[in-house]
Amino acid sequence: MKRIGIITSGGDCGGLNAVVKGASQMAQNYGISCFVIPNGYAGLYNLLEFDKLVELTFERVDSVNANAAGSEAGHSRVKISKIKDEKKYDRIKAGMKKFELDGLVISGGDDSGSVMVDLSEHGIKCIHAPKTMDLDLQTYSVGFDSTVNRIATFAEDIKTTGRTHNRVIVMEVFGRYAGHTAFRAGVASDTDAILIPEIPVDFDILYQHCKKIFVKRVLTSDVRAGTYLILVAEGLKDISGKELVDESAPVDAFGHKKLTGAGNYVQKELSKRFKADPSIKDFMKESKMFVEGLYEAPEVRTVVPGHLVRCGHSSVYDVNFGKEIGAAAVVLLVQGKTGVTIVGLKDGNIKYIDAKKAIVQRHVDLNVVAYHEQLGVCFGRKVEKLNIKADEYEGKISRYLSL
Repeated sequence: MKRIGIITSGGDCGGLNAVVKGASQMAQNYGISCFVIPNGYAGLYNLLEFDKLVELTFERVDSVNANAAGSEAGHSRVKISKIKDEKKYDRIKAGMKKFELDGLVISGGDDSGSVMVDLSEHGIKCIHAPKTMDLDLQTYSVGFDSTVNRIATFAEDIKTTGRTHNRVIVMEVFGRYAGHTAFRAGVASDTDAILIPEIPVDFDILYQHCKKIFVKRVLTSDVRAGTYLILVAEGLKDISGKELVDESAPVDAFGHKKLTGAGNYVQKELSKRFKADPSIKDFMKESKMFVEGLYEAPEVRTVVPGHLVRCGHSSVYDVNFGKEIGAAAVVLLVQGKTGVTIVGLKDGNIKYIDAKKAIVQRHVDLNVVAYHEQLGVCFGRKVEKLNIKADEYEGKISRYLSL
């Protein structure tokens, strides 16, 4: 290994610049030249068209802020195997030969990881540094900790406007088909209800929980003020199995439909029940809010922070993890190991697994969900009594034990 390229791909998030910085600094340690391949796999496919690549020299790396979210290398969502070019892999190899690149460090999620596997199987030496704020890989992934901290902050902040107006607030966040971001951020922000793709929602159960908590808060407040917060993941399904997708939008490069409207769907279901519930009229009168024809039921509002949860600054944890896996990827390339995903460092040693195993989707552990249900959080289903067992733990505590 004399020269390597760095690619970041998929959705942006915190910790990616730390991966770039860690990889380039370890490359310098080995006397290896490191280059940015801009714009993800689109840039890799078009390498032949570049006149030059930016080399991550000491001075250039020094200017990279590892704490900043996003990526100096840029992103795109391109699935190489779907490119209508029979010689696409030869074209990529020719581009790498043009710039004398011996291997690639690729940071991305399950989709980007699947492309990395494809490239590896076509003889291109590459290592996968796991990145996805959704945490739906089998490993921890750069971006998750940064994202859930931002979501939790937004969720906590929105309660002030909710309480001021006596509103029920529904906040929709990313996650696709795994609800880790909504679940962990919801727990951290004392959210009243958390709706995740793993649990089909019974809106009658959700409504009864919402009504009970919201009404109690308002009536026990000396200024008759209260709110109720719901965090919902975009891949939400109801008990009929209905999936909320935008049928008018085309699928993306990886065949995914555009998920849309989960927050608005929840808002409409709750609003409908508030208006149809005769006891709500009595509540509104008792709390001195009732105005005939104008204000007869509590308002339910939807908030979608969207890409704000991806941007800004990275968490300390993600910067540490990003630097470590970026550096580890370079070490593995030097040692001749390719086609694998970095898990992390343990006792100073690099842990990795086959990339095909790493990109298998991981869902929220419903046993942990049941634990939080006992603490009063509603997940839109009937709460069953939990049989909690206690076992002595004999191993070392992992940083990811609870995730």
